[in-house]
Amino acid sequence: MNLETLRESLPVDGLHASAALACGSVAAVVVWKWVLHRSVQRKMNEARQWRDRSLKQMERVVLKFKQKNPGVQKECILSLPLVKLAEKLQEETLSPECVLYAYISQALEVTQEVNCVTDFIHGCEEQLQDIKKQKEKGLLYGIPVSIKDHIGCKGHISTCGLVHYLGKVEEDDSVIVKVLKKQGAIPFVKTNVPQSMINYDCSNPIFGQTLNPLNHKKSPGGSSGGEGALITGGGSILGFGTDVAGSIRLPSSFCGLCGLKPTGNRLSTLGLASPIGGMKSVTATIGPMARDVDSLILCMKALLCDELFHLDPSVPPIPFNEELYNNSNPLRIGYYEDDGYFQPSPSMRRAVQETKLLLQAAGHMLIPFVPPRLEYAVDELFTRGLFSDGAANLLDKFKGDIIDPNVKSQISCYSIPIWLKKILAFILKPVCHKSPYPEREAAGNPGAVASPAGQAVTGPKETVAPMAAKEEFGDLDRLTYRTEYIAEWRKLKLDVILCPALGPAFNEGYPGKLFGIICVSVMSATSYTNLYNVLNFPAGVVPVSTVIPADDEELKYFRGHYGDPWDKRFKKAVEGAVGLPVSVQCVALSWQEELCLRLMKEVETVVHEKRTKI
Repeated sequence: MNLETLRESLPVDGLHASAALACGSVAAVVVWKWVLHRSVQRKMNEARQWRDRSLKQMERVVLKFKQKNPGVQKECILSLPLVKLAEKLQEETLSPECVLYAYISQALEVTQEVNCVTDFIHGCEEQLQDIKKQKEKGLLYGIPVSIKDHIGCKGHISTCGLVHYLGKVEEDDSVIVKVLKKQGAIPFVKTNVPQSMINYDCSNPIFGQTLNPLNHKKSPGGSSGGEGALITGGGSILGFGTDVAGSIRLPSSFCGLCGLKPTGNRLSTLGLASPIGGMKSVTATIGPMARDVDSLILCMKALLCDELFHLDPSVPPIPFNEELYNNSNPLRIGYYEDDGYFQPSPSMRRAVQETKLLLQAAGHMLIPFVPPRLEYAVDELFTRGLFSDGAANLLDKFKGDIIDPNVKSQISCYSIPIWLKKILAFILKPVCHKSPYPEREAAGNPGAVASPAGQAVTGPKETVAPMAAKEEFGDLDRLTYRTEYIAEWRKLKLDVILCPALGPAFNEGYPGKLFGIICVSVMSATSYTNLYNVLNFPAGVVPVSTVIPADDEELKYFRGHYGDPWDKRFKKAVEGAVGLPVSVQCVALSWQEELCLRLMKEVETVVHEKRTKI
């Protein structure tokens, strides 16, 4: 080969080498992704096998008990309300064994129908023997309790619906589980959640979709949807969920249950897994869900005890205030039917209207109330506060995971590059921001319309844009707004507030569809609930009615405050719900759970009296 030939050949060989390197790199990436995918699939299969073995174990223990005790009628046990059941267990006219195995058996039936149980807490049988050795019977002696997936239980995994947490077995019980056991309760199953729990459906790639027992075409709500489905189906008498935007109250509303979101840190959250952390503007809490208000009251009395205050010294040592709850003076109740941010469904509005009249007839004073600057509270304090890091912490937990269809649009939105979010915010501003109350908004949030692109479109239905962790989204802003809200409350001399709870139950898949493909906030429809996470007020949900044909007829003319795609999707989400539960929400000031529960009990009582007269 002469010199000229060599020179001519060099570029060609270099090109070949570059092409080979590129092909090799692509092949390496493909192989690496395949290996990661296989690893994820293996972990998910192992988790499903664990769940299947748990269900088989539940079948075995129930069969064994039935063979030894053929005369036990579980229907009589399952029909008892919690307070009555607790009395019988205290009196020893019912044995804890009969009660536990009745609920294990029923939980099996319910999960076979709606897929809500993810784990059997096998230590419950050992605990059954331990509670008999306790010197004093706790208030929840012998009561079977279900807990949400991410509530820590020794020897079990808190998955949060994410592969990230699989294989991480809890080394100790969470504080709430320890206190429950101290009070004689028996945690026996864990229940399903949506992937990452930042969603109000109930589906994840590991354990699949949970259905609403009242209508399998409807969602049970989320993120405590597994609890809602199990309790509604009769498979649990008392359950525990958590709430960062309505995750106790939404499943309670969708499933026709009573649920309480306490003030943050009234109950301990130590030992709970979470894919997001460090939030200052939004307070996550843990609370009970049950079939009636009396069950919630008994539960709170049991939990607010010396054991709780000892195990978590950060919890203020405030026992249940019997005097505050039992006060029989008429209440001054503020109310609103529409928060001005997200138009309620016809049944939501009717529920408040009817409950208001019943409470007035019972001697209470009902006073109209308008939440101040709600757009600011939801858009700035809640949405930006929840994702002040641009969702980086949450996205990190999704690395390598298979994304559930119900959260796909959310995760896609959070993953959009900052420069593109700025462009989208600029384009969508005139489309998404059309306030039905421009004069109120101009007075309360003068910078809203002029909000610069890239900081998200402020006001209702904002786009989720980059949210730098700045001080203005921290405690100071929340406290300032809280002070303003309480001032309005005090001006009217209110004791409590009555307002809508989101509902009725959404059609399957619509909690995810409401998010939309152009990044509208998934939390828009939860303005009725997430406000009280921002304010850190206790709030509870009580079912008061069911959807009637007239509600469905009125829904045909529903336009929403904006007439935008998300209002239209909300209309579709709640269609076909005749016969399903409709609830109201009861709210009190911080650390006044007893007053919140009193209003809930008043509502439950007047509604029951109305039904008995019909």
